[in-house]
Amino acid sequence: MDQYSQDPLSAPDEDGAHNRQESRDSLFLMADFRVVGSSDVHALRVRNLSAGGLMAELAGGLEQGLRVEFDVRGIGWVPGQVAWSAAGRIGVAFDQQIDPLLARKPVGQGAQTPTFVKPIFSRPSR
Repeated sequence: MDQYSQDPLSAPDEDGAHNRQESRDSLFLMADFRVVGSSDVHALRVRNLSAGGLMAELAGGLEQGLRVEFDVRGIGWVPGQVAWSAAGRIGVAFDQQIDPLLARKPVGQGAQTPTFVKPIFSRPSR
């Protein structure tokens, strides 16, 4: 048996996670989440995002099967369920598919750089 056949940080194969056909978009995105029924909102780092779910860093982890909601930039609040939790990361399966490319779209709506981020000093002409 090949000793490297399974990633030691990967989740158990009970839900078919290793057989997914869905592509995942690796990224670094901050998102808010809450447990369904709670008003407490917490921030976390999303490491990959697909149409059907996400993987995020969460030091304490969460209980498998727990109902959660994520506020994903460009998409809004998305409900789902914790599919796995291990090694400071969690995997969440969304209730409905999303378009993960919306999370990559620019947040600003203007076509020009706002004046408050333009350089204050101009360079002297020579």
